[in-house]
Amino acid sequence: MKRLFSILAITCLMVIGTVNANATTAVASATTAVANVAQDETSADGENLGFHQELKKRFIEGGPGFMGIVLLCLILGLAIAIERIIFLNLSTTNTKKLTQNVEDALASGGIEAAKEVCRNTKGPVASIFYQGLDRADEDIDAAEKAVVAYGGVQMGQLEKNVSWISLFIALAPMLGFMGTVIGMIQAFDKIEAAGDMQPSLVAGGIKVALLTTVFGLIVAIILQIFYNYIIAKIDSIVNDMEDASITLMDLLVRHKK
Repeated sequence: MKRLFSILAITCLMVIGTVNANATTAVASATTAVANVAQDETSADGENLGFHQELKKRFIEGGPGFMGIVLLCLILGLAIAIERIIFLNLSTTNTKKLTQNVEDALASGGIEAAKEVCRNTKGPVASIFYQGLDRADEDIDAAEKAVVAYGGVQMGQLEKNVSWISLFIALAPMLGFMGTVIGMIQAFDKIEAAGDMQPSLVAGGIKVALLTTVFGLIVAIILQIFYNYIIAKIDSIVNDMEDASITLMDLLVRHKK
């Protein structure tokens, strides 16, 4: 009987040990699978970088010298462009409404009432109206000369600092090309020092060189879009100023009669 109990006890221990071993193996396999999946996901994330991470990586690879100057061109150009856009939007006036208000003021209160309407209205068109009305007591020719002269002043205010944007548009790709040329020279210097044309030396130097050109062209494209919008906005305001000036002269002629 004791021998039978001993055999049963040994058999139970062997079964329990086998089960534990199988369970341990299963857990280890599952842990390894999870680790592999996590590693694959990490690798995928590393390979599929976001746009900002990729842009930052390429910017660093291009070198801080010329890339920093190109970035400075972008920052300064955007700052001037945003300032001009805000100024031009604030300078936009409803010319038809202003003309109607001035005409009504001339009919009801005369020159002083019309000048008060212009003083309470923002924008270059209202300023031109005020200058013309301020010379209306002399004669039509004096008023016309004042309108033309002050129109040139207002046009200069509208075009202020716009030439800097065009400068940055031309400067950014030129700096990129210069960085490319310098990078190519450095690549050939490495080939000359190594005494052998290794593909890794050439590829690395060319990649760094071309990155400056790419970023310079990107900056020029961005600033060119803002520049064209600003020029179109200035042309629109100038056309309104010219039309309003002609309308003001007609109003003054009718008021003189």
